[in-house]
Amino acid sequence: MLEIKKIQPTDTYIVRHPVLRKGKAIETCRFENDELPSTTHFGCFFEGKLVGVVSLFEKSNNLFEEKNQFQLRGMAVLEEYQKKGLGEKLIIFLENYIKNNQENALIWLNARESALKFYEKLNYVVIGNVFDIKDIGKHYMMFKHLDS
Repeated sequence: MLEIKKIQPTDTYIVRHPVLRKGKAIETCRFENDELPSTTHFGCFFEGKLVGVVSLFEKSNNLFEEKNQFQLRGMAVLEEYQKKGLGEKLIIFLENYIKNNQENALIWLNARESALKFYEKLNYVVIGNVFDIKDIGKHYMMFKHLDS
Protein backbone atom coordinates (compact mmCIF):
# COMPACT_ATOMS: atom_id res chain seq x y z
CA MET A 1 0.00 0.00 0.00
CA LEU A 2 1.25 3.46 -0.94
CA GLU A 3 0.63 6.58 1.13
CA ILE A 4 1.95 10.12 0.65
CA LYS A 5 1.67 12.59 3.51
CA LYS A 6 3.34 15.56 5.17
CA ILE A 7 6.34 14.75 7.34
CA GLN A 8 8.73 16.65 9.61
CA PRO A 9 12.00 18.10 8.23
CA THR A 10 14.20 15.65 10.15
CA ASP A 11 12.14 12.71 8.84
CA THR A 12 13.56 13.43 5.37
CA TYR A 13 17.12 12.58 6.47
CA ILE A 14 16.56 8.82 6.39
CA VAL A 15 16.08 9.06 2.62
CA ARG A 16 18.11 12.17 1.78
CA HIS A 17 21.25 10.74 3.36
CA PRO A 18 21.72 7.49 1.37
CA VAL A 19 20.41 8.97 -1.89
CA LEU A 20 21.56 12.60 -1.98
CA ARG A 21 24.37 12.80 0.59
CA LYS A 22 25.91 9.31 0.51
CA GLY A 23 29.27 9.26 2.30
CA LYS A 24 28.76 12.72 3.76
CA ALA A 25 27.92 13.74 7.33
CA ILE A 26 24.24 13.41 8.32
CA GLU A 27 24.23 17.17 9.03
CA THR A 28 24.49 17.78 5.27
CA CYS A 29 20.91 16.48 4.99
CA ARG A 30 19.60 19.60 6.68
CA PHE A 31 18.77 22.23 4.08
CA GLU A 32 18.58 25.95 4.74
CA ASN A 33 14.98 26.92 5.59
CA ASP A 34 13.89 23.29 6.18
CA GLU A 35 12.22 24.36 9.45
CA LEU A 36 10.33 27.41 8.17
CA PRO A 37 6.54 27.18 8.58
CA SER A 38 6.25 27.96 4.85
CA THR A 39 8.31 24.87 3.92
CA THR A 40 6.41 21.61 3.41
CA HIS A 41 7.94 18.14 3.38
CA PHE A 42 6.24 15.09 1.92
CA GLY A 43 7.01 11.45 2.48
CA CYS A 44 6.11 8.48 0.33
CA PHE A 45 5.40 5.42 2.43
CA PHE A 46 5.34 1.95 0.88
CA GLU A 47 3.85 -0.69 3.18
CA GLY A 48 4.44 1.68 6.10
CA LYS A 49 8.12 2.33 5.31
CA LEU A 50 9.33 5.82 4.35
CA VAL A 51 10.93 5.26 0.93
CA GLY A 52 10.72 8.66 -0.77
CA VAL A 53 10.83 12.34 0.17
CA VAL A 54 10.50 15.75 -1.42
CA SER A 55 10.51 19.24 0.05
CA LEU A 56 8.70 22.34 -1.14
CA PHE A 57 10.08 25.78 -0.33
CA GLU A 58 8.28 29.08 -0.90
CA LYS A 59 11.18 30.71 -2.68
CA SER A 60 11.29 33.14 -5.58
CA ASN A 61 13.86 33.08 -8.32
CA ASN A 62 14.35 36.35 -10.22
CA LEU A 63 14.57 34.46 -13.52
CA PHE A 64 10.79 34.15 -13.31
CA GLU A 65 8.09 36.81 -13.07
CA GLU A 66 5.40 34.71 -11.39
CA LYS A 67 4.30 35.86 -7.95
CA ASN A 68 3.67 32.34 -6.59
CA GLN A 69 6.98 30.51 -6.86
CA PHE A 70 8.11 27.33 -5.16
CA GLN A 71 11.44 25.56 -5.16
CA LEU A 72 11.38 21.78 -5.16
CA ARG A 73 14.35 20.33 -3.27
CA GLY A 74 15.54 17.08 -1.78
CA MET A 75 13.64 14.77 -4.12
CA ALA A 76 14.84 11.28 -3.32
CA VAL A 77 13.64 7.68 -3.43
CA LEU A 78 15.60 4.89 -1.78
CA GLU A 79 17.57 2.97 -4.41
CA GLU A 80 15.69 -0.31 -4.03
CA TYR A 81 12.38 1.52 -4.67
CA GLN A 82 13.53 3.54 -7.68
CA LYS A 83 12.14 2.93 -11.19
CA LYS A 84 8.76 1.86 -9.76
CA GLY A 85 6.88 5.12 -10.35
CA LEU A 86 7.03 6.26 -6.71
CA GLY A 87 9.02 9.41 -7.48
CA GLU A 88 6.52 10.37 -10.16
CA LYS A 89 3.62 9.85 -7.74
CA LEU A 90 5.40 12.02 -5.16
CA ILE A 91 5.91 14.88 -7.66
CA ILE A 92 2.29 14.68 -8.88
CA PHE A 93 1.09 14.76 -5.26
CA LEU A 94 3.25 17.85 -4.60
CA GLU A 95 1.98 19.57 -7.76
CA ASN A 96 -1.65 18.89 -6.79
CA TYR A 97 -0.95 20.21 -3.29
CA ILE A 98 0.27 23.49 -4.83
CA LYS A 99 -2.65 23.68 -7.29
CA ASN A 100 -5.11 23.25 -4.41
CA ASN A 101 -3.48 26.07 -2.43
CA GLN A 102 -2.18 28.59 -4.99
CA GLU A 103 -3.23 30.01 -8.33
CA ASN A 104 -0.91 30.15 -11.33
CA ALA A 105 2.14 28.90 -9.49
CA LEU A 106 5.56 28.04 -10.82
CA ILE A 107 7.86 25.30 -9.55
CA TRP A 108 11.58 25.54 -10.14
CA LEU A 109 14.39 23.22 -9.14
CA ASN A 110 18.02 22.36 -9.63
CA ALA A 111 18.03 18.86 -11.12
CA ARG A 112 21.02 16.59 -10.98
CA GLU A 113 22.24 15.57 -14.39
CA SER A 114 21.17 11.99 -13.64
CA ALA A 115 17.58 13.14 -12.91
CA LEU A 116 17.11 15.26 -16.03
CA LYS A 117 15.06 12.69 -17.97
CA PHE A 118 12.87 12.02 -14.91
CA TYR A 119 11.82 15.67 -14.72
CA GLU A 120 11.51 16.09 -18.49
CA LYS A 121 9.04 13.17 -18.50
CA LEU A 122 6.97 15.19 -16.00
CA ASN A 123 7.04 18.24 -18.32
CA TYR A 124 9.71 20.26 -16.55
CA VAL A 125 11.79 22.45 -18.88
CA VAL A 126 15.50 23.29 -18.67
CA ILE A 127 16.44 26.96 -18.49
CA GLY A 128 20.06 28.08 -18.84
CA ASN A 129 23.23 26.04 -18.96
CA VAL A 130 24.54 23.17 -16.89
CA PHE A 131 26.25 24.27 -13.65
CA ASP A 132 28.20 22.60 -10.90
CA ILE A 133 27.20 22.44 -7.23
CA LYS A 134 30.32 21.92 -5.14
CA ASP A 135 30.75 18.37 -3.84
CA ILE A 136 27.48 17.25 -5.47
CA GLY A 137 27.89 17.54 -9.25
CA LYS A 138 26.37 18.89 -12.44
CA HIS A 139 22.87 20.34 -12.31
CA TYR A 140 20.30 21.96 -14.57
CA MET A 141 17.74 24.53 -13.51
CA MET A 142 14.28 23.41 -14.54
CA PHE A 143 10.78 24.82 -14.15
CA LYS A 144 7.12 24.10 -14.71
CA HIS A 145 4.04 26.33 -14.72
CA LEU A 146 1.11 24.96 -12.75
CA ASP A 147 -2.16 26.37 -14.01
CA SER A 148 -4.99 26.17 -11.51
